[in-house]
Parts: sequence; C-alpha cells; structure tokens
Amino acid sequence: MKDIDILAIGDITTDCFIRLKDAEVNCDVDKENCKLCLRFGDKVPYESVEVVRAVGNSANAAVSAARLGLQSALVANVGDDENGKECLEELEKNKVITDYVRTETGKRTNYHYVLWYDVDRTILVKHEQFTYSLENVVAPKWIYLSSLGDSSLEFHNQIAEYLQKNPETKLAFQPGTFQIKLGADALKKLYERTEIFICNIEESQLVLNEKSRDLPILLKGIVSLGPKIAVITDSINGAYAYDGSDFWFMPVYPHTPFERTGAGDAYASTIVSCLAMDKTLEETLKWAGINSMSVTQYVGAQKGLLSQEKIEEYLAKAPESYEPKKI
Repeated sequence: MKDIDILAIGDITTDCFIRLKDAEVNCDVDKENCKLCLRFGDKVPYESVEVVRAVGNSANAAVSAARLGLQSALVANVGDDENGKECLEELEKNKVITDYVRTETGKRTNYHYVLWYDVDRTILVKHEQFTYSLENVVAPKWIYLSSLGDSSLEFHNQIAEYLQKNPETKLAFQPGTFQIKLGADALKKLYERTEIFICNIEESQLVLNEKSRDLPILLKGIVSLGPKIAVITDSINGAYAYDGSDFWFMPVYPHTPFERTGAGDAYASTIVSCLAMDKTLEETLKWAGINSMSVTQYVGAQKGLLSQEKIEEYLAKAPESYEPKKI
C-alpha cells in the first residue's frame, strides 16, 4: 500500500433522496426550531427518488481527498449485503483505498432516507451496531475523524491510543451527532490531540454548552479544549477560523444552491486536504468555499467534488470580494 495522506474514520451509508413538493416548513418567530411538516395519515406524493452510495461524513472526506489527488483511505464497516458491496464498489471507483473497510457477517449496511424539500434536507438515520477496530492500520499523515455510531465510545479511546503511539500523525476532527452528545470531557484526549476542529455554529454551541452565537467566543472556546485551529461554518453566511492568534472570516463563493447535502463535509475535508498539501490557512478557506459551492449544485455529497484543476479555474474567475479577511 502507498503512503496514505488522509485516513478517514467514520460510518458509511447509502442515502436515498426523496424529493418532496407537497410539504411545508414551520418555524418559531426567531426562525429557529424549524419543522418539516407533511399531512398526517394521508398519501403524500413525492417528486423523485435518487439513491447515492458510499456516503457519510468520513466517506465524503475520503472521496474529496482522492478527487484532489491525495492518497486517501477509509476505516469503516459494512454489512454482508448487496448494499455493502455496492458501497465498496463506489469507493473503489472514486480511488479510495478500501483495505480497512471491514465486512461484518450478519450485519446490514447503514441506509438513510433523505427528505429533500426546497434546497435543504431532513435525514432519517439508523446506525448498525458494528465492531470497530484500528488493528493493522498503517499510520497516515492525517486522520480525519467524523461521525460514528453510538456504540463507538471505546473505539474513540482506541483512536486516542493509536495517536499517542503515532505522534507524527495529525488529527482533524469533524464531530458527528454522537460525538457531540458525548461531550468534550469524554473525548478529552482526542480534543487535546486535534490539529484542526471543524463544525457548524450550532454544533459549536452544543460542544461548548454556549448560548452565544458570537463567533470569537465560540472559536476561542473550541481552541481552549485543545485544537490548534478551529473552523466554524455558518451556512450561506460564510465561515470563520481561529488559529490561536488571528481570527478570519471567509465569505461564500457566489452561487445559487440546488441541494445542500454534503456542503459542510466538502468544506471541512477540503480544508484538511489543503493542509495536507502544505497550503496556508487562508488558501484552504478559499479552496473549501469553492468545493462546498460545487457540491450544492448536485444531488448528494460527492457528485460535485472537484479536482485541483477545477478549483483553480473557479479561483481564477472569483470576484475580488472572495478573500479571507482578518476580523
């Protein structure tokens, strides 16, 4: 096996996109706590269905890195079903090294339903209880850790021990729902070992148990937990970064989204891939915004992921305002 630039660790799934038209969204006065509403007890027509294999935060990151020309691999688990075989085939088609994807007998590969309404989505998720392991994994330059199922606490301890034994490996952490619920104390060793931590603004509030949406407060709070760099995305409002010295704001690349699934994964994974290519933080923010924009032009998290050449084409025609700014 070639040297691995980025080893992504996290659950893999198939997304079944169900496009809705006959629905509505109800929100509180402050436009938070929004709910997708369908007529109860009725037959609700849908517009289309599209099945997307081999996705999930970490799988998306592995494909993103491979698309950018890096050697990427995935640590994940699939069941011994047709869905699992198709997920493996999709990863291989995208040039992701699958040596560390384990097939578990008697288990079902994760399958999620994505209720797609307007440009956003609500995802119905169910995680299979897999047996996680880092046995025989060759040390990569970077580990990209993201969403894992709720039976994976001990596996996180294994990852922390693995990183202690391999100090040359850097850790990027994009937490999933279970990892956020566990809390920073339970994952203290991982936070302290993290090179870069990436999440959205709502997730940062949950991690810190913080009601404020003040970005400097949130960024400093994340760095205080151990990460050297914190990046917080704020949807179409842009993204913010803090490296312990300077605060940065990065606007979005001008675009009209079609479907937003995977935009955050594209942003996070592109930043990590760029750091693996020794780019500066300012450069990574520009590249990340372009890859994230491209993903929103397609259904699913991977179709729109770009090569280095395509990102450079977008950079060449970017407006003057598309630059990171110190704040």
